[in-house]
Amino acid sequence: MLLHVPLLAAYFQRARGEMPPQLRRTFDTHRLTARHGAVLPQLVGGQQFSITELAARLGVSLSTASELVGSLGEAGLVERAEDPANRRRTLVSLREEYRPAVEAFLALRSAPLLRALATLSDDERAGFRAGLAAWSREAQP
Repeated sequence: MLLHVPLLAAYFQRARGEMPPQLRRTFDTHRLTARHGAVLPQLVGGQQFSITELAARLGVSLSTASELVGSLGEAGLVERAEDPANRRRTLVSLREEYRPAVEAFLALRSAPLLRALATLSDDERAGFRAGLAAWSREAQP
């Protein structure tokens, strides 16, 4: 299994180069990393999430999620707004001018995974998902 890791490393290293120019400029200018980029797929569907919800979805601490959202806000990628139902809660959303770039990037980057998953049975997909989740938990700093 470990023979495949270097092959996947090349895929991950290509990510910045495959970003649409608008997104790459923003990431470069504001020194954003893949950890910041992990927030964007959560928001691309148009939903608003609280920092707490984003932390849970990303599997990171509340302080880490807050830091990531803060950097993305400073870069202009996300908007933060007070929750009208609970003024102590902040809601985060993707800024509309970045939606097409983020959608295009996610489509491009997810295509190989979606093609691979299409070749697997339901049981194989479940096993793959479980293994990938376990690996990502163990790889967290």
